[in-house]
Amino acid sequence: MPTTDYPADSDLPEWLRPLVAAARAVRPEDLTRFLAPPDGGRDSAVLMLLGETDGEPDLLLTERASGMRAHSGQPAFPGGTQDPEDVDAAACALREAQEEVGVNPSGVRIVAQLPQLWVPPTGFAVTPILGWWHTPNAVAPAEAEVAAAHRVPIEELADPANRVRVAHPSGFVGPGFEVADMIVWGFTGGLVASLLRLGGWERPWEPARVVQVQL
Repeated sequence: MPTTDYPADSDLPEWLRPLVAAARAVRPEDLTRFLAPPDGGRDSAVLMLLGETDGEPDLLLTERASGMRAHSGQPAFPGGTQDPEDVDAAACALREAQEEVGVNPSGVRIVAQLPQLWVPPTGFAVTPILGWWHTPNAVAPAEAEVAAAHRVPIEELADPANRVRVAHPSGFVGPGFEVADMIVWGFTGGLVASLLRLGGWERPWEPARVVQVQL
């Protein structure tokens, strides 16, 4: 599916339109201070999949299996390394979402492609893909590295009571969310925070609330 084959705004729910407009215009420096080096990195993509339950928007998040060597137990977006057969980043994100939790690609429309982001600890150059889940299907972990899949309401993510800053012994301090019995942080937490800001959902919260993580 070409990433430029975007649906008309009139085909999207009203709550999604401001986010789509902002996402299509966003610059890399609006999302991160880590810009990809000239020689690039390991091309990969994640799917930021927004759906609707009872008229309210939600976001699909996965939880990595606790036995994984890297990032075990951490929340994440479906995604992974781009394969040679993937025609573009959107195709990679859709394939990974199908493989990891069983998302049916025919029920998803790609509405925006965010700038490629550099993740220094892993060497990945990650392209976030924004998808509209117009025809959701039941999802469940389909691979050994995924422990769970959650459709988290945007209202819960935006609730100031669920927002924290996360501190890691490495010195990392960044945005976090306490939702669905998870602490969403790191690269995923940063993207969720950007999503709330771009969509106009962000509400004032108390940055002094800090949660320590040990991974």
